[in-house]
Amino acid sequence: MKTAVMEKSREQVNVHSRLTVVSSTPTEPMGLACGLSPIDHIMGSHTGHIIFYYRTSPFLPKGRFSMDLDNFRVSLAELLSEYPRITGRLVRGHDGHGNWLVKYNDAGVRMFKAEVGVTVDEWLGFADESDERNLTVWEDMPDGDPTSWSPFQIQISEFVGGGLAVGLSFTHLLADPTAATQFYKAWTDAERGETIGNNPPVFNLPLLDSRPAPATTNGNTCTTTKYLQRHSKLVPTDPPMKMATSTFKFSNKMIEKLLSEIADKCPNATPFDYLTTLFWSRIIKLKTPASPSPIQSISLCIDARKLLDVPIPNKFFGNAISFSQLSLENEMLTGDSGLAEAVESVHRHVTGIKKDDILSTVDWLETCRNELNGMYPKPVQMYGPSLTCVSLEHLMIPKDEPKGEFESLVYEAKFRNNEKPVHVSYHVGKVEGEGLIVVGPSAEGGVARTVTVTLPAEEIGKLCRDPVIIEMEPAMILSGRRE
Repeated sequence: MKTAVMEKSREQVNVHSRLTVVSSTPTEPMGLACGLSPIDHIMGSHTGHIIFYYRTSPFLPKGRFSMDLDNFRVSLAELLSEYPRITGRLVRGHDGHGNWLVKYNDAGVRMFKAEVGVTVDEWLGFADESDERNLTVWEDMPDGDPTSWSPFQIQISEFVGGGLAVGLSFTHLLADPTAATQFYKAWTDAERGETIGNNPPVFNLPLLDSRPAPATTNGNTCTTTKYLQRHSKLVPTDPPMKMATSTFKFSNKMIEKLLSEIADKCPNATPFDYLTTLFWSRIIKLKTPASPSPIQSISLCIDARKLLDVPIPNKFFGNAISFSQLSLENEMLTGDSGLAEAVESVHRHVTGIKKDDILSTVDWLETCRNELNGMYPKPVQMYGPSLTCVSLEHLMIPKDEPKGEFESLVYEAKFRNNEKPVHVSYHVGKVEGEGLIVVGPSAEGGVARTVTVTLPAEEIGKLCRDPVIIEMEPAMILSGRRE
């Protein structure tokens, strides 16, 4: 039965139409070209993909695969008037030989409509990463002139039985996952007729615009700067390694239990701290040869908006992320004494990342630009050369009532039928090498979390059968037959 459903899903994701949605109000002044930040430039080798799943469509379906998109397109067009960075096109400065710019020309956003021949629950139960790719647009920026290429694209996919998936695709040169999530949330708010709290967005970080001449970095070995210095001259492996993905959903009850077990040694640990350490330790077990290295390293990616003194951090649309590397003794991660000490080390590292770490990266990139005749260094692979873990912990926001509880901004993205997503997937393009872990919110809310793991294909099946992870009773979705 599973095989039949998966084959049916592969065959029946039918993209049947394409249109362009343009902003309802022209950008002024038309043709303005705005530069991208140093951090934007280093992310240019990757793409971002987010899929929001709903059990029922908000667009009043009148037939099996028909939807009323008129009002939907009106609200999107109005919102796009505030986002010329999304509706513009990428160009090179200095007659095509300089750094990247966004030309504000209101060329619009590409939108695709598709049909899926299974229900949304069948899809979540039996599809795998290769199926899920069909729900978003996976396109790299053209090697030649990209001025006719839409750097931000949307796919609307209808499932049998009324389910819906909305897939966002964008070049990481343009935005990070948080920026795309905030844009989508603003869109759903606009569709419901609510005041759009994230408009108008901010496209420049004032702190970076007013930076003095680059200074010497502070020598902290746990910054994006040091990571870039090590990897800036690396070339991609050829041929690329085949990667595969599985998704694990951990309940509120289980995460509360796990955090309580280490509360005496790490009372302030977050779900991200624990789950990062857990998956890091289990992946080491399946990767490690008979004689493991005494030191293990992981790259941690966190959102840096609140570190950069932006008046309202969530308004910033662009890249505001920090990569840093943490190294721990193998015995601490894989020994018999438990994970509490390692969790505390992860927590201390994440909370220790400061504004100066981000600014040292900007300074280093500006120094490189001065040495390269005004060109920023070529983008490098940021996700995957070493095992990388991405935190979406900042997308949890306080509830009004009861006090002390949190809800997920991601799962508050509700259209006019007021239905929350049943699941949200986050993916990054061109993840090769050691692998990627994304720890994000879950539809259950609270401390429940969803962990999406991308590893070399021969390793992901072993992880899905890992007895320590299985003991924690995660629900596995979008994992194909590996469960």
